[in-house]
Amino acid sequence: MDARAVLGYLEAVAEQLGVEIRYEPMEGETVLSPGGMCRIRGKTVIIVNAKAPLEDQVRTLVKALRRLDLSQIYLRPGIRDLLECDTGDEVGTG
Repeated sequence: MDARAVLGYLEAVAEQLGVEIRYEPMEGETVLSPGGMCRIRGKTVIIVNAKAPLEDQVRTLVKALRRLDLSQIYLRPGIRDLLECDTGDEVGTG
């Protein structure tokens, strides 16, 4: 599955969980920040660096979604494997 398709599935997972994803260009950073999950006014938000490579955007979503309860939603087997593997380095987007 290519990285763009994986990103789309992860975005759908976040939507099912009621989590907002914001793609923001993180300008002026001395170190490229991939983004992450936070709470804004009580709502869970994942901020993704819009300037990061696609694979890094996928990795940011994977790391954030792993912290949430995914037990009540359907996940395609490949996406579930991606979210349940031990490290973010195993993002299979090839």
